Amino acid sequence: MKVRVDQGRCQGHTLCAMVAPGVFELDDVDGHASAVEEDVPATREAAARRAARSCPERAISVGGEAS
Repeated sequence: MKVRVDQGRCQGHTLCAMVAPGVFELDDVDGHASAVEEDVPATREAAARRAARSCPERAISVGGEAS
């Protein structure tokens, strides 16, 4: 599964990193999130989906096949 954060929509609420700390990391300067790796391991897919649902800005997209 792939995960992406739309930097134009992310407002740095940090919820995704709290829900899925191994999937998302926060920028030290502005707190905006990014994916640690675009390809999410199968063991972290459920957490990535929960994080996407928790995002108030709907900045996270999940889906597709990992390469």
